[in-house]
Amino acid sequence: MINNRSLIIVGGLAAAAWLASNSLYVVDETERAVKLRFGEVVEENIQPGLHFKVPVTQTVRKFDTRVLTLDTDPSRYLTLEQKAVIVDSYVKWQVVNPTRYYEATAGDEMMATRLIQPRVDESLRNEFGRLDLQQIIAERRDDLMTGPANDLDALMREELGVAIVDIRVKRIDLPEDVSSAVYDRMRSEREREAREWRAQGQEEAERIRANADRRRQVLLAQATERSETLRGEGDAEAAAIFSEAYSQDEEFFAFWRSLNAYRNSFSGDGNMLVLDPSSDFFRYLKSPTNRGLKADALLPPEE
Repeated sequence: MINNRSLIIVGGLAAAAWLASNSLYVVDETERAVKLRFGEVVEENIQPGLHFKVPVTQTVRKFDTRVLTLDTDPSRYLTLEQKAVIVDSYVKWQVVNPTRYYEATAGDEMMATRLIQPRVDESLRNEFGRLDLQQIIAERRDDLMTGPANDLDALMREELGVAIVDIRVKRIDLPEDVSSAVYDRMRSEREREAREWRAQGQEEAERIRANADRRRQVLLAQATERSETLRGEGDAEAAAIFSEAYSQDEEFFAFWRSLNAYRNSFSGDGNMLVLDPSSDFFRYLKSPTNRGLKADALLPPEE
């Protein structure tokens, strides 16, 4: 009797443990779940925590809702001018609608990536096809991917229940047959810009040089005007001094001027003057003395 009772208790505990293990389930913080009854979704987007399900008839599918990475293979795209570029990119995606994700992919991550990749390839092909090579090179990669990421996000949410968080370009290469043409074009563009800058520099130099020459002429004219004014004032002041001195003793002033004239006239060797003896030039040579000075003193000293 005791053994039978023990077996019943053990069996009851085992049944309770089995029931609990098949009735209770935990959804992790990084997961979302859907509850199925014979393959049909009966509860959507189950949040993290402890939950209950009916054993046998109900099952639970859990999906990782963290941001996942799809690293695509490098692809060859044609630009607006039909030049090829090789683009290496990757996609960040995340499950946001577990029910739609389960219905579209049966919860298979590999199937999801196989469905996302051609959509990404098509979106990038369209984006690069509307830009020329110069725009692709000059534009920032983040800005280049904004349009495709937004468009693809709306489409993937509807079709697969996943969000396209971001599309990033790791590198953009040119095929070897295009590289030389691109480099030649870039070189020509830089040379054209250099010529423009050089021409602008020469124009600016000419303008500065012309302005400096004009200022130089103005300064010289002002300096000449100032010097002529000062010279005129000096000449006027000298004339006034001479006039004042002359008016004080006219005879002595006439004598001093004649004395200077004699010195300048007889200073050299072999100088000859043809003058009338009665000329006023010899006025102070006609008398032996003048104001106490001997006539010999008026002549230059002999060597």
